[in-house]
Amino acid sequence: MESSEVKRNISKIAIHSLGCKLNFSESSYISKSLQENDYKIVDFDEFADAYVINTCSVTENADKKFKYFVKQAQKNNPNAFIAAIGCYAQLKPKELLSVDGVDLVLGAADKFNLLEYLKNLDSDHSKKIHSCNINNVNFFKESYSLNHRTRAFLKVQDGCDYKCSFCTIPLARGKSRSNSISNVIENVYEIASQNIKEIVLTGINLGDFGKNGNNEFNSTFLDLIKELDNLDLDLRFRISSIEPNLLNDEIITFISTSKKFVRHFHIPLQSGSDSILRLMRRRYDSKLYKSRIEKINKLMPDACIGVDVIVGFPGENDDLFLESLNFLDSLNVSYFHVFTYSERDNTHAISLPNVVESNVRTKRSKLLRLLSSKKKATFYERNKGSIQDVLFESEEKNGYIEGFSSNYIRFRRPWDPSIIGTIVKSIFVDIDSDGFAV
Repeated sequence: MESSEVKRNISKIAIHSLGCKLNFSESSYISKSLQENDYKIVDFDEFADAYVINTCSVTENADKKFKYFVKQAQKNNPNAFIAAIGCYAQLKPKELLSVDGVDLVLGAADKFNLLEYLKNLDSDHSKKIHSCNINNVNFFKESYSLNHRTRAFLKVQDGCDYKCSFCTIPLARGKSRSNSISNVIENVYEIASQNIKEIVLTGINLGDFGKNGNNEFNSTFLDLIKELDNLDLDLRFRISSIEPNLLNDEIITFISTSKKFVRHFHIPLQSGSDSILRLMRRRYDSKLYKSRIEKINKLMPDACIGVDVIVGFPGENDDLFLESLNFLDSLNVSYFHVFTYSERDNTHAISLPNVVESNVRTKRSKLLRLLSSKKKATFYERNKGSIQDVLFESEEKNGYIEGFSSNYIRFRRPWDPSIIGTIVKSIFVDIDSDGFAV
């Protein structure tokens, strides 16, 4: 039998997401639409008739992961139909289609129409690309993903109007645009009906919420969180990530007295050197960033604060790296997400001089991860003896049940299925050998 004939009979589909939580929420939306049309969704490591990979373009590692999952799909079913969708599919469709085994590539505008493409596959299965001019992508497609029946990631914003010199996301996702507050609330009620206790608000540039795709604001992020805080629902909200220039004092002050928003912030910094921030074309300096951290520390001393940092950006010599390292050390924050700079096509940064050697990037990354571990240990020690609201998850891990406190401390206790998906008052007695609160 010809492989194309096998591929025409699609009933089981596996979907895997690379990259950010926004991708996960969109994959969930696509999975739901497929299930509603009688397709069976299976795990990616199982046999399926079709495999869908929702791609990421942020780092070189994400590109390599795509090829890895294509090979995994082929191993599971050599005759499988393989589709690539998402950010990398928008940026480099021909490159993806050239990967052995890939049959279909859907960019930013077409990824949500996967169902129609699967329904109308050409009998000859000739390879297809459906990409678009990213400037024409100005619609918002709402979605949310559920995680272990306890937490949902709710997409409220998409795209970005910023032009950071290292970033391809505006090219992959288009203009900043948002859902309406009324639609967000409708999504929240749908999620709450499934007994979910925590909703994480996600977006590409979350603080830019309210834009309609034409650089006009219909509302603001502060408007949104105020509305959500007033809902009569038994759940809590978490903000995934927000730019420091958009995290104003009003938002910080509001969350400090909020009934539903947890004391957890993730605020991208990228570099503690103002010289590097200018080369990155970021919209703030270290002074503004530090003022945001100090405001949170003052109003919410027990708040968890995460920081994104890029090491090895062009022009980051030893002195500027040390400046960044010292700045990070001076901040009262809880952990870092450390990214090693990787060159991306069609960005301004790729043309910058004074490229940092890869071994130096790796060494600096390790130093920052060590500092991150120190920050996290200090944050945990500071919270020992406190009583925390911990949402326990559904997965059993080596005889334990795990969960996060409202301020993002990871708790662990002996397996107890009766507390799955519930928020339990828990005393932070000690830190175990694996770094969990117990």
